[in-house]
Amino acid sequence: MYKEELSIISQAVLNEIEGYEFYKLAGNQATSEGSKEAFLELANEELKHSDYLKKLWSELNNGNEVNLEDILETGIKIPSPEIYRWDKVDKNSTSVAMSVFGIGMQMEQSSVDFYKNAKTKVLSPASKELFDLLIQWEKSHLKQFTEQYNILKEDWWAEQRFSPF
Repeated sequence: MYKEELSIISQAVLNEIEGYEFYKLAGNQATSEGSKEAFLELANEELKHSDYLKKLWSELNNGNEVNLEDILETGIKIPSPEIYRWDKVDKNSTSVAMSVFGIGMQMEQSSVDFYKNAKTKVLSPASKELFDLLIQWEKSHLKQFTEQYNILKEDWWAEQRFSPF
């Protein structure tokens, strides 16, 4: 009954695991404790996304119609813009940080696009609600990454003496 949804959710879980692995790698390679903490927190958020999606998959696979509260029984909130301490990102490796944020921006935008597209293909109200929530969550990350990337870009331009930028 939910064959299309199960396929979409399976791909969504894989996407979240890939995000988890990327942010974990970025955290483990970070040169400052602040950067490490921020990226590992992002990695953990990707795991939360995956857990919610797995729970939804399991319920739908069993033929159950579910509501969002059942999926999110432990609570889920869009992170506040202050959750990450980007001011502690190591400015001594601006190029590396810019690369991580640039890839992160692409991943978050891809996730937004994926969930928007997926939402049009599913029937379950719980799936649609969860995808809406994940869209908001990914947009929050994208906004934070874009802001930090732009700050780092200005720093990098200054280091390269690209005036008048």
